[in-house]
Amino acid sequence: MAEIPGFELNDLDGEPRTFPSAKPTLICFVKEDCETCNLAAPVVESFSQGYGDAVNVWMISQTHEGSLVLKDRHGLTLPILDDADLKTSFAYGFDIVPALYWCPDGAVAESQFEGFVKSEWQDVDQKIAETLDTEAAKIDWDALPDWRPGCGSKHLDPEIHDRLVAEASDSPIRARKIEVASADDVAEFMFDQGFSDGLPLVPPTPERVVRMLSGTRRSPKDVIAQMPPNMGEATVEKVAINAVMAGCKPEYLPVVIAAIEAICTDEFNIHGVMATTMGASPVLVVNGPIRDRLDMNSGLMALGTGNRANATIGRAVRLAIRNIGGSKPGGTDRSTLGTPMKFTMCFAEREDRSPWAPLHVERGFKAEDSVVTAFAMTSGPVHIVDQESRAPDEIAGTLGLGLESMFLPKYHMMPVDALLVVCPEHVDTLMRDGTYDKDRLRTRIQDVTMRPLREMVANEVSGAGMTRAAAANLDDDQLDRLVPKFAKPDHIHIVVAGSDAGKFSSAYHGWVTGPMGSQSVSRKIEDV
Repeated sequence: MAEIPGFELNDLDGEPRTFPSAKPTLICFVKEDCETCNLAAPVVESFSQGYGDAVNVWMISQTHEGSLVLKDRHGLTLPILDDADLKTSFAYGFDIVPALYWCPDGAVAESQFEGFVKSEWQDVDQKIAETLDTEAAKIDWDALPDWRPGCGSKHLDPEIHDRLVAEASDSPIRARKIEVASADDVAEFMFDQGFSDGLPLVPPTPERVVRMLSGTRRSPKDVIAQMPPNMGEATVEKVAINAVMAGCKPEYLPVVIAAIEAICTDEFNIHGVMATTMGASPVLVVNGPIRDRLDMNSGLMALGTGNRANATIGRAVRLAIRNIGGSKPGGTDRSTLGTPMKFTMCFAEREDRSPWAPLHVERGFKAEDSVVTAFAMTSGPVHIVDQESRAPDEIAGTLGLGLESMFLPKYHMMPVDALLVVCPEHVDTLMRDGTYDKDRLRTRIQDVTMRPLREMVANEVSGAGMTRAAAANLDDDQLDRLVPKFAKPDHIHIVVAGSDAGKFSSAYHGWVTGPMGSQSVSRKIEDV
């Protein structure tokens, strides 16, 4: 005799069935794709038919769809209970289905066994009959084999079992654990499994993942987004795993979460960004108090190496796109050449050195908010060098001419975003008369890049641009019309970053913007 766990499960009609019960109970766990379970199902149905209401005869199916298949396949009338979440199967702890439990008092199992051994099933039949003081069920035992092996229970599937163990122990870890042989090199193993972007990874041990999860108040089970292209569930836990591999600290996790929320919107269109042959990739700009809290770099080398937060936040987002979304080079990532930005690109705006409203305030957030903004960029940072200009319009003109090279100088009226990073010394020159705001800078950029439409026509120098056939349909006045670099000034996004010394600004060249491409998206960073 052995006590077995209680449960409450619904049958196919939605009626709850509770154990322990007030009357004798026979429980049989099955799964639809198990041959032995299909052998046993008619036997269990015969028990139900033979003993009627005097005993509970319940079949517990490990999938909802399997319940319906078994019912139709064998014409079952007995109650079929749904254990699709497998928590009851896990609680019972058997290894093989079918698993049978006979509880004559409705609470304690007198007989329990797994698989199909005819003598064991016959013995249960006799015990039920003796308990009820009635005849045994009418079953053609001679037509049944003496023995058939069962199948492994579904709750023992590694990915499912790890989740159930975690839930039972109230652990935040739900992801499937991958065993690495003691003789294997962990770093090489992760390379071999395809987890890496080409650089070594930090092994995401349970201890490291739990530590990473301490950086957020959100539940590890929360689904942040459906990550294209494979529409993988980006749970907080899975994002934390990738943040560990990228080398993040726990306090970086809220930024990574907000960035993934931003890029997984329809507006940003991460699927298109990562699939285009042009080679686009997210560029992340962080604003607000969290910049200082995380010691992010907005000054010297802000767009380069040397700062852990900048480097690992951007890398964690890329790894999540790869490992959760499934975007890998040679798969859906079809970039012709690629760009180092596909490793990482994240930096903070140097708000203390800017005379203008910071990016997040310009986009509608409060100054005290911490915000990450994602841009889809194809190249950059591209230096714009001007060490000679001393007047505001001169330096603004230089920035405009630097942006004119985006893609190709012949391409104008482009529906494409640019992210212009203005260095402090160039800012000082722009503000020499104290009146150069961002709108004036955008207007100046558009003015200095005005070119006649005829310069956009394909010619013997370059076959790119407006086709000769299209130009043949325009008159001279139309061809002499001046057009700016960008379709709208709003396509020019402006932030300040860099050290106080050096007259070198930079620009990121965007992918196509709008509904057919990608639009920049900002998200408030929570848990800060």
